[in-house]
Amino acid sequence: MPLPLKPLDPSGLEGPFDLEAIGTGLAFADSVGELAAALLGGGTEGTAGSAVVQAPPGTGKTTLVPPLLANLAARAGTKEISPRVVVTQPRRVAARSAARRLAALDGSVLGDRVGYTVRGERSAGRNTMVEFVTPGILLRRLLVDPGLEAVDAVILDEVHERGLETDLLIGLLCEVRQLREDLTLVAMSATLDAPRFAALIGGSGAEGSGVGNNDGGGPVPVVDCPSALHPLHLAWTPLTGPRLDARGVTHAFLEHVAETAAAEHARALAGGLDIDALVFLPGVREVSSVAARLRDRADTGVEILELHGQAAPAVQVRAVSGRNPGDLPRIIVSTALAESSVTVPGVRLVVDSGLSREPRRDSNRGMSGLVTVSCSRASADQRAGRAARQGPGRVVRCYDQKAFGAAPAHQTPEIVVADLTGAALILACWGAPGGRGLALPDAPPQAAMEDALEVLRELGATGPDGFATELGRTLASIPADPRLARALLDGAAVVGPRTAGEAVALVAGDQRAPGADLLGLLGSLRTGKDPGSRRWAEDARRMETIARQVQTGQVPAGPAPSSVAGPARTPNRPVGLLGPGEAVGFVVALAFPDRVARRVPDSAQEQYLLSSGTRAGLPAGSPLSGHEWLAVAEVSRAQGREAAGTGAVIRSAPPISAEGAETAAGALLRDTVDARYSQGRVTARRERRLGAIVLSSTPVRPRLEQGRAAVAEALERDGLGTIGWSTAAEALRRRLALVHRQLGQPWPEVSEPALLARLDDWLAPELEALAIGAPAHTIDLTEPLRQLLPWPKAARLGELAPERLEVPSGSRVRIDYPAVEDDDGRPVVAVKLQECFGWAETPRLVDGRVPVLFHLLSPAGRPLAVTDDLSSFWAGPYSQVRAEMRGRYPKHPWPEDPWTARAAARTKARM
Repeated sequence: MPLPLKPLDPSGLEGPFDLEAIGTGLAFADSVGELAAALLGGGTEGTAGSAVVQAPPGTGKTTLVPPLLANLAARAGTKEISPRVVVTQPRRVAARSAARRLAALDGSVLGDRVGYTVRGERSAGRNTMVEFVTPGILLRRLLVDPGLEAVDAVILDEVHERGLETDLLIGLLCEVRQLREDLTLVAMSATLDAPRFAALIGGSGAEGSGVGNNDGGGPVPVVDCPSALHPLHLAWTPLTGPRLDARGVTHAFLEHVAETAAAEHARALAGGLDIDALVFLPGVREVSSVAARLRDRADTGVEILELHGQAAPAVQVRAVSGRNPGDLPRIIVSTALAESSVTVPGVRLVVDSGLSREPRRDSNRGMSGLVTVSCSRASADQRAGRAARQGPGRVVRCYDQKAFGAAPAHQTPEIVVADLTGAALILACWGAPGGRGLALPDAPPQAAMEDALEVLRELGATGPDGFATELGRTLASIPADPRLARALLDGAAVVGPRTAGEAVALVAGDQRAPGADLLGLLGSLRTGKDPGSRRWAEDARRMETIARQVQTGQVPAGPAPSSVAGPARTPNRPVGLLGPGEAVGFVVALAFPDRVARRVPDSAQEQYLLSSGTRAGLPAGSPLSGHEWLAVAEVSRAQGREAAGTGAVIRSAPPISAEGAETAAGALLRDTVDARYSQGRVTARRERRLGAIVLSSTPVRPRLEQGRAAVAEALERDGLGTIGWSTAAEALRRRLALVHRQLGQPWPEVSEPALLARLDDWLAPELEALAIGAPAHTIDLTEPLRQLLPWPKAARLGELAPERLEVPSGSRVRIDYPAVEDDDGRPVVAVKLQECFGWAETPRLVDGRVPVLFHLLSPAGRPLAVTDDLSSFWAGPYSQVRAEMRGRYPKHPWPEDPWTARAAARTKARM
């Protein structure tokens, strides 16, 4: 059990940062001493140096905990150089914002004592003591420097969001701490899930935790900070119609959100409240749509700002910064990044759509992407809390309480639903293929991880043992999906490092291609018209540099993987032969050969067939409409008109020529003869395919083995009823089924699946006969079925399961055996009652295991009784049957004593 924590005196927390000045007005200032005591050994034995901070958004944990850890590291005096604290933030805008705020409170220049590093942007140096980074940056640093030797402490912020990279960091850093006891590790959460992370980091595991656990002494201390919320008024304003339809968020709902936000903000301003409003929407498209609507209807004295990952850094800074004197009141329309990652000053009104965008993976269609869903209740509560940080607030939920109650309690962990290829590569480089042995909050789904590992093997990124190859380590150093990273290296040899770098940066970025046209987006980025142009240009230059280093041998490229032939991936094709714009499509096709797509001819709507077999539509009005071939970079599930009835839509793609598609996806090319058996004849066509896409098809004469295989395939598909069971064949099959049920092997199983699995053992000559044109009705399965009888035991079949049974009258009556599928069925003998007089003991089949079930019939052949115990029948029910039947059939014998009466099939007159 954790020991009671006695907060340290603030005087013992002195160091390079003035915590008292930085923490002025922050709720977490009251918890600083308690956290320091926990980290210095005041918690459970063996957990010193680790803790979990649980504090709602806006309490100041992101601002105060990093300088506290820097002071503690400086106080320890283990290094001559300045202390180094690395803090992860789930989003770039949050890393920039947190660094700017701490630097401002510290009174230092951003990039000096406090800095940040995000993809394509760095403001930090040798003297930086607190560095804010995104999780991906820290993961790549760990692969280069597994011990983080220059780092004194790591803080994982917003772990409750359950981002995939943050989950991986938890597992990796728990292992690092086993080797470096001096490394301080703090996880910070805004929800009540903190005890779970405390147990995981402490090494005791947790219910539902991941693949493995560290050996530790128990949960690390949890330092709680009470909410600093002011009174919060909650209102519900649901729309009468749906929020979502087959195409996504409805226009009516977006109009409702905009109208609600404008009206609520205007009402607050009219009431004398000079406040800002924060509007939550699921994605960039919805943010832009609602912001445009607000600009059309809001008062000219209100500033409308957008806050999302694709906004320019200056716009993001403007949105998350406080208002200066004289600035207009603001309505900030944001994605979920304002939910907990950043604090927006001045907000006292929150308008919540109740929707969020989460990753989903569709293994059947080979797609992964973002889908719009109801946000979790925890997310909704965090959004609401944004309104009551600086004074009494109001939250308006644009949906009803029933939808809130039906929402999940917490956000779905990304590791459970996302594509795991990149994560699998990091784990392979770390030496834990598939996450084996790591203390992860949730185990990766086995099927998704196996798919990811297969992709890595095909790329040549991992060896037979699952560990990363030299090429795999190179791919892991490239800030892009491993498939894109491999395409960068292979494509550079064909289209040049610069063009390959531009294409990979284009696909790896988070810009949305208008109308799915990736080339149109590229044009906007190259000309600087797109807000993300600067960041894309930096990413493209970095990709180009890596590609050139590989070409010059500075970085190992590795051999071409065996499953993707070298010439197919890096063809010796002159760059000049590529048409205008084809280079981008070529690189995309190298990365995702399974997504090369061809327009479906004569389709009523714009449909494309991907080489994986998935069909997808194009967004309405897409500039790509009419192109024969596309190299699809992103495809996601969708309904409605844009999906063209396929259930999927292409979100991003450049055009590509047929030659370019075949060259880039050459490993999928197949030249086969497809033989089919239908309507009693075998036909064949020679097909040239690119995966599921048929390039050409011509009729050919099938060879005998092809025809035989076609017949076998038809039987497996349609069943042996294609040939048909004769009466004799069905009778033999039923007898064999009963014997197999009772005695097992070596007597054969004759169910349809079992027979189809052994066609070569009993039906080979007949398959060849059908393949050369023999009519199916001429094939009798009786003799082929006898081929399955076990010799020499086959001679006993007549004894174990005879075709007929001799009754006391001397007649040999046919035995009706139960259907093959009827496991509880009994063999039945239907015989006239008079033919069984004197028969006391019921006969049994299959070495006495199965009694015969008698259907005793009247002289007219109608049922009189059913029994498998003749002795009991004669002793009891027979007398009642005799009384009823002797008057109706006087010419037939109905003796009082059936035990001694003579059995006969004839009337008295003929006896």
